[in-house]
Amino acid sequence: MNFPHLPLPCRPLGLAAALAGLLLVAAAGCSEKKAATPAVPVVDVVKVVQKDVPIYMEWIGSLDGNVNAVIRPQVTGYLVKQNYREGDLVKQGQPLFEIDPRTFEAAVDEAKGLRAQQAARYETTKANLARIKPLAALNAVSQKDLDDATGADLSAKAALEAADASLKTARINLGFTRITSPVTGIAGIAKAQIGDLLSPSMPTELTTVSTVDPIKVYFNISEREYLKVAAAATARGTKNEHVPLELFLVDGSLYPHPGKFYVLNRQVDPSTGTFKAAALFPNPNSLLRPGQYGKVRATMSVEKGALLVPQRAVTEIQGKYLLAVVGADNKVDIRPVSVGERIGSDWLISNGLQPGETVIAQGTQKVRPGMVVEPRPFVAEATAAGTPAGKTSPEPAGKPAAASKG
Repeated sequence: MNFPHLPLPCRPLGLAAALAGLLLVAAAGCSEKKAATPAVPVVDVVKVVQKDVPIYMEWIGSLDGNVNAVIRPQVTGYLVKQNYREGDLVKQGQPLFEIDPRTFEAAVDEAKGLRAQQAARYETTKANLARIKPLAALNAVSQKDLDDATGADLSAKAALEAADASLKTARINLGFTRITSPVTGIAGIAKAQIGDLLSPSMPTELTTVSTVDPIKVYFNISEREYLKVAAAATARGTKNEHVPLELFLVDGSLYPHPGKFYVLNRQVDPSTGTFKAAALFPNPNSLLRPGQYGKVRATMSVEKGALLVPQRAVTEIQGKYLLAVVGADNKVDIRPVSVGERIGSDWLISNGLQPGETVIAQGTQKVRPGMVVEPRPFVAEATAAGTPAGKTSPEPAGKPAAASKG
């Protein structure tokens, strides 16, 4: 080979450089082909679970006394004694406070004296009338004398009745100096101290006594939930009061006593679009107190042979729900499904899936239809104590986390 346009010393070097360049290009091409070969994606899969699942609804509720008796003074006077221990159970009629009674005792004595005067006056007018009536019948006295005697008798009788009423009022006011509990319940902390001047117009109450057995739990139920509850009750042929209720406390524990539906408000609150409802739960040991919070769960029905998959396995696109199903040949099939209720961290699949099939729980973003994958068992992350928020649960006695109302 001749290179007439190059100096002789340079010709062999140029040839070697050209060959080396070709080898480098070829090697780079092979590397690119090897790098372009995609690796089989590794995905986490789970078997479809089939079991009987109770379908429930749940709401966040606030606890309150079944009866909350606000204790206020009915008369004006100085507080001289407190007769109960704050936070204890008090009986109906038990004295709680005492107001200085001396002024009211004097008022009773005064009313007694006035009544005695009116009683004596009435006896006199009654005797006069008894003497005049026979004389008037014989025309021994004028008709005016008879009318005056009759009027005096009626007036004295009315004055005596007024004196009786004044005495009764004085005794009632004296009784109000001993402030008693109208109900049996838990008495709150007193908001007045010994020596305070009390009056009916004071801005705060003395204390509050709440009956807590049973205790009332208030919660808000949406219109849609109300219609669902009513439909379920109609389907069972029962009333709303017979829907079984459970109560979960703030520590996630299940309260051991089941409750029952008590009342549904007559109308929807326009500011929230919900009904206010209440349930009653037995509270024999006074464990529950007004002001606590809990989660009320109503079991609506039991879904027989329900198919469950993790919620994270379901993909929603434009209102459609999809699952990535892995076949026996490890090929992926993207399948549309119909979903039902959410059950804790799982989702109930009502259509589009068969028992025992395998679905991808994690890694669906890495696959497409027909792709071969390398499956491995899905291990759920450790969750906080309690069942995640949801409307249904395969384990009704589980411990819930903070629940949603939906």
